[in-house]
Amino acid sequence: MPDHGRLRAALAAAEDDRIIYDLDGIEAQYDALLRELPDVAVRFAMKACPVDEVLDCLAARGSGFDAAGPQEIVQALRTGVPADRIHYGNTIKSDRQIAEAYRLGVRDFATDSLADVAAIAEHAPGARVFCRLATSGEGALWGLSRKFGCSSEDAIRVLEAARAAGLVPAGLSVHVGSQQLTSEAWQHAVETLVSVVEEANRRGILLDHVNLGGGLPALGVLDRRGRPLHPPLDKMFTVIREGIQRLREVSVVPLEFLLEPGRHLVADHGAIRAHVTRLTDRQQLDGERAYWLYLSCGKFNGLYEMDELRYRLEFPSHPGAATVPAVIAGPTCDSDDAYADEGAGVPVPLDAASGDPVWILSCGAYATAYTTRGFNGFPPLPHNCIRTTEGKPKESV
Repeated sequence: MPDHGRLRAALAAAEDDRIIYDLDGIEAQYDALLRELPDVAVRFAMKACPVDEVLDCLAARGSGFDAAGPQEIVQALRTGVPADRIHYGNTIKSDRQIAEAYRLGVRDFATDSLADVAAIAEHAPGARVFCRLATSGEGALWGLSRKFGCSSEDAIRVLEAARAAGLVPAGLSVHVGSQQLTSEAWQHAVETLVSVVEEANRRGILLDHVNLGGGLPALGVLDRRGRPLHPPLDKMFTVIREGIQRLREVSVVPLEFLLEPGRHLVADHGAIRAHVTRLTDRQQLDGERAYWLYLSCGKFNGLYEMDELRYRLEFPSHPGAATVPAVIAGPTCDSDDAYADEGAGVPVPLDAASGDPVWILSCGAYATAYTTRGFNGFPPLPHNCIRTTEGKPKESV
């Protein structure tokens, strides 16, 4: 389990609602990842946490970035990383976006279709392309199995088309699904990669990179029943290391490897200080009575992923208090802005009162990225980034 000590201290000091990121924790997570996978270059998936201070600290650690479009590329360049450490990982892009990324200096483009290859050849001549292979997404909370990636057969067609168009067919990429909970997903991905590398070799396409994508999980979130997920992280790393070795054995030329972690680096090192709006008890249409706990923070300003996972809630004003099972809901007039553990409610203090602080842990991934500009008039949360070496937290809004 992640250590939330520094975050709890910062949450206790906060006088109003905000999200807080622990930069020391993020850096430590990055360092731990490199110890497990020392031969892999990291390209942080910016969509998970597009916060300048977070990007700056990762860039200073040596990370590059996986960007989904020109706006993210510009933000990544502001950290000072060179353009060759920025990977345009989105297979969905317009002609204008390709041209703008090329103008900004990006030369590595993900692709998964012949039409996209033709557009890259026209607007980013000589660029390096990585063909994204489809995966089943089994074992992940978000499978990503339909919108992205192509079959092994199509991958060969894409790589040959890239070569014929004057591009560099540089590599392959995969993504085993976001918040992947099994090591088997990595095994299956490696098997697919091996088969395509071998076929590319036979056709004289000598790939020099493999991008293993994202999918590494956060550890501190809960499942839909409120239970810890316990992803087998050690086994995942073992499978990835073994996969890297196997891919190097079948490749004709030396292979380099990339990884695009997002939530794995930031989720457990971000937390929200929210407050209770109201705890109510009312009869439902089925005749049963139910408690509802309305929070100041919900799906549209920090907790977008509530449909698939559960966040750990702490009520610092009510240690050891009697609890009741409740539906947790955000403040908006949208019925989707609510969740309950499957088969039961979330335990909340019976004496919770309006204004009481609530701490929401392990929510550093996507909390700022998915938030609206102010749906229903509820604004995005401001944020703090803390370091233990700086004394008071440095506030950014």
